[in-house]
Amino acid sequence: MTYNVLQNLDLEAIINLLEKTGYAAVELRTGHKHGVEPSLDDAARERVAQRFAKSTVRLLSYGTTCEFESPDPAVRRKNIEDAQAFIVLAHDTGARAIKVRPNSLPKDKSVSLDTTIQNIGTSLHEVGEIGHRFGIEIWMEVHGATTQSPPIAARILKTADHKNVGACWNSNPTDVVDGSVKPSFDLLWPYIRNCHINELVSGYPYREFFALLNRSGYQGYTLCECAESPQPERFLRYYKALWTELNRA
Repeated sequence: MTYNVLQNLDLEAIINLLEKTGYAAVELRTGHKHGVEPSLDDAARERVAQRFAKSTVRLLSYGTTCEFESPDPAVRRKNIEDAQAFIVLAHDTGARAIKVRPNSLPKDKSVSLDTTIQNIGTSLHEVGEIGHRFGIEIWMEVHGATTQSPPIAARILKTADHKNVGACWNSNPTDVVDGSVKPSFDLLWPYIRNCHINELVSGYPYREFFALLNRSGYQGYTLCECAESPQPERFLRYYKALWTELNRA
């Protein structure tokens, strides 16, 4: 994903670099130099779609910052409308999904966790239905203080209760229980549609995680989400080599 290793490259440079280094797909994070945003007109959207159609790199998804934990219905409504704009963009440019997220709990401590889970889940259901009409999946990133806890993320997704809404695994420290991600993986596996992975030498048990994905029949992608490098091509080549090694049985 373009956050952050590719954040300062334009779309052509992103595609060329990923083709050169052997990457299969990309998630375009909103707000980055690539400029593929809901503000694009129809002609620009068609150019994006055609450029990816000519590439070995798939336009997989859009990394939005739409979030639904606010206790204010007007704020949630605005985020639902923003998500819909990205859904239409994804449809027009040939992407598979958009990523949304919880980012935290409300600052107002009088709002209960149950209420926040209900607010997020209900909003996700609505966004999932909009996405379904356009043929675009909705992936909730397991993200944010407290909301990244796998049991809480699972409760949110269960509350959303929509076949078009799944999870984007985010490789958080809170996934790890006594050195293993298996308890968290087992909890979230029914929902996992996409994965964000980060520094492969961070101490996170990636060999176990990749083995769990492989044994479970996962057919999706694992998207590199790492800090920007002054030598992006060199970094991505090393990253792919290490990823390949960690995927060995």
